[in-house]
Amino acid sequence: MKNQRINLLQIAGVLTVFAALIHIGCIVFGGDWYRFLGAGEQMAQMAESGHSYPTTVTSIISAVLLLWATYAFSGAGLIIKLPLVRLGLALISVVLLARALGFYFIMPAFPDNSLTFWLISSGICLLLGLTYALGLKQRWHLISGKA
Repeated sequence: MKNQRINLLQIAGVLTVFAALIHIGCIVFGGDWYRFLGAGEQMAQMAESGHSYPTTVTSIISAVLLLWATYAFSGAGLIIKLPLVRLGLALISVVLLARALGFYFIMPAFPDNSLTFWLISSGICLLLGLTYALGLKQRWHLISGKA
């Protein structure tokens, strides 16, 4: 039997799609989901009152996550090669790791978010960032810089 290595970019893509779906769940199911996921009472109340802000912010986050997942699947060799895939995956890794390790510095900008939210979301970002970074390292030689 052929020894196959786990494709970490494929795992990163699946996890990122899952994160996007959770965010979309907040839009669909409203305030209770925002509360459960630790986004803060203000976001939950705005969602319940029909304010567009939570939907807009959460839609943008979901779209970015789905774009990142597409880049992961491209780097994993599961879909067509996207432009600047190596650079894109490197930047995604950096953003996720910076978010994971720098949460303390952005906490004051979002005072409504719970400490539990910051710890769990930062842990998830750390896991994802490492998965993207190690997946890129694993497949670097297979992701050609050519079209």
